[in-house]
Amino acid sequence: MAKEIKTIGVLTSGGDAPGMNAAIRAVVRTAIARGLKVKGIKKGYQGLLNEEIVDMEAKDVSDIIQRGGTILGTARCLEFKEAEGQKKGAEICRKHGIDGIVVIGGDGSYRGAQALSRLGINTIGLPGTIDLDIACTEYTIGFDTAVNTAMQAIDKVKDTSSSHERCSIIEVMGRNAGYIALWCGIANGAEDILLPEKYDYNEQNIINNIITNRKHGKTHHIIINAEGIGHSTSMARRIEAATGIETRATILGYMQRGGSPTAKDRYYASIMGAYAVDIMLEGKTNRVVGYQHGEFIDFDIEDALQMEKGINDYQFEVSHLLSI
Repeated sequence: MAKEIKTIGVLTSGGDAPGMNAAIRAVVRTAIARGLKVKGIKKGYQGLLNEEIVDMEAKDVSDIIQRGGTILGTARCLEFKEAEGQKKGAEICRKHGIDGIVVIGGDGSYRGAQALSRLGINTIGLPGTIDLDIACTEYTIGFDTAVNTAMQAIDKVKDTSSSHERCSIIEVMGRNAGYIALWCGIANGAEDILLPEKYDYNEQNIINNIITNRKHGKTHHIIINAEGIGHSTSMARRIEAATGIETRATILGYMQRGGSPTAKDRYYASIMGAYAVDIMLEGKTNRVVGYQHGEFIDFDIEDALQMEKGINDYQFEVSHLLSI
């Protein structure tokens, strides 16, 4: 099987994440060092179907490790969710001599990789998402940078919130996962943390907490609200009406996807990129790279997609204890 891999492709799919460029760089340079040819596929699966495919050399990934986003670009592709689109993608791979593809993205990207594998194209997935919502891994490329970006922004909002004695609801990203919210809630010392996995939608509890804290002399009240709950602006209006305390909503939005990746995101993404090439050369396909208990490992994509991930109960309990 290893002898059949002569040319590999690399693409980024779905939402961009800081550290993707480090992973691309590692894939390209590791593959070249192993004697392979590398082709970059622009704009994810959509670019594959459009044949936006370019040859890549080591110099093409110089000076990108510190850059946010992805130099290959990314896009969502509804066509690739259908069997005809997947078949077309496999045929285009064969047309361009691509024996295997490293796919950097989230769960949706893995399903596309799984389809290509079934059609004879070796595929390895890397966990590229700021949401940390891939169950088979304790780390996803981009999460560390995103949570640090959000933490720094929340610190700034907290300063002005305290100066004006306001309540601030700060909405962070994460889709339907609450990991960014949980980490920022603890790291920023928030008074309330609202997670999709745990929130009971009882706003009266929040209102009571705000009033109690104000009576105890607190000059601000920070609520970290996860994207999966949302509606921060209307929530702020209701809380202000109920408490009489000025309440502002701040939605951090896409700033969390950008920026220069942290050392952790550069390092882990680099190791994962190299690991993906090497396990492909071992003959593996339909695998996703993960990180557990200090080790980089790989799983069958089907098994990975069936795994479930929730908020750790102890960590959630601690977040409450520390907010008192």
